[in-house]
Amino acid sequence: MKIRKAFRYRLKPSEAQAELLSQFTGHCRFVWNKVLSFNLARLKEKQPLVWYHEADYWSKLWKRSEEYGFLKEAPAHCVQQKLKDLDKAFKDAFDKNQPGKRLPKPRKRGQHDSVRFPEPKDIKLDGKRISLPKIGWLRFYKSREIIGTVKNATVSRHAGHWYISIQTEIDIDTPSHPGHTAVGIDVGVSKLFALSDGSSKAPLNSFKKHQKKLAILQRRLSKKQKFSSGWHRQKRKIQKLHAKIAHCRKDYLHKSTTAFSKNHAMIVIEDLQILNMSKSAKGNMEQPGRNVKAKSGLNKSILDQGWHEARRQLEYKQKWRGGVVIAVPAKHTSQKCSHCGLVDRDSRLSQSDFCCTNCGFASNADINAAKNILAAGHAVLAGGAEPLGAAMKPEPLTA
Repeated sequence: MKIRKAFRYRLKPSEAQAELLSQFTGHCRFVWNKVLSFNLARLKEKQPLVWYHEADYWSKLWKRSEEYGFLKEAPAHCVQQKLKDLDKAFKDAFDKNQPGKRLPKPRKRGQHDSVRFPEPKDIKLDGKRISLPKIGWLRFYKSREIIGTVKNATVSRHAGHWYISIQTEIDIDTPSHPGHTAVGIDVGVSKLFALSDGSSKAPLNSFKKHQKKLAILQRRLSKKQKFSSGWHRQKRKIQKLHAKIAHCRKDYLHKSTTAFSKNHAMIVIEDLQILNMSKSAKGNMEQPGRNVKAKSGLNKSILDQGWHEARRQLEYKQKWRGGVVIAVPAKHTSQKCSHCGLVDRDSRLSQSDFCCTNCGFASNADINAAKNILAAGHAVLAGGAEPLGAAMKPEPLTA
């Protein structure tokens, strides 16, 4: 079995090398935005899109022109790879099997600074150095060994620092998970992970912990003259804090999902539509929303937990270990009694309390939901049956 794995390190470029990287990312961003504007205009006029081969032809003509001749400075493979990425983004947007995908958006300087080197033959490794086309040898902080055959490398800039992600291909034996247990996991705001075995993990709330400091830094930024040296310094502080928030969240999720993946062969989760769950409740002039402030706070808490990232990590970690992840519909999991099967919204007394109106079973609401999720996963695994019954009350239990 072949798997692809990325090894990410922080680079230590010289001033000249950092300038070259900044130029290359700018050229790739320019090509993305230019072809994207062509295609968006064609969509409005209901004309066929410009796909990769035609876009690549145009990029070669641009390199010969006086106006866009600067594109010759960047490695040709990097520009072509950016056009391939845009091509894939458009195909995903029109793919009916991926309903969550949307049309690609313009890339902004400072937010989308990345360039990919797709040719393995042009990438050389030597200890704590890596050689890239038109840049030369770059030093980096080698925090762990690189395993496998190098396939490509992506250089990106985040919070003022340059990073390199080296993707390798590794041959491994067909994995067989050492565990034999199954667990259902319910994700939430008060409990980030509630497991069907009765355990739970509290949320980190990375953004919430740094929210006040971030607000102070942003107020200071608003009082500075735009694009001045002080404005740039203040903006770098905000970027650094945002990076810290993201790193804390990702580290917490990695540690949690790794523990789940190591201990359980089958993990059952809810198929949550997070994009719809975190939509704004403002409404419009004709139909204004209700409880907008409360919904805004809930949306902020949902996005602060990183539910989608947790699912992504569980899926690939289970695949590498030979386990399985099953996603079941989230309908009625929090209203169904895991003891008698009653589906009744009145059983959910509060955010944390559940007491069945039929059999009197009492439990933590999130733990009860996790047990229902696990039962739904077993039903799907057994024969593809509908995991949850209809929302109706059965006859009361008799003594």
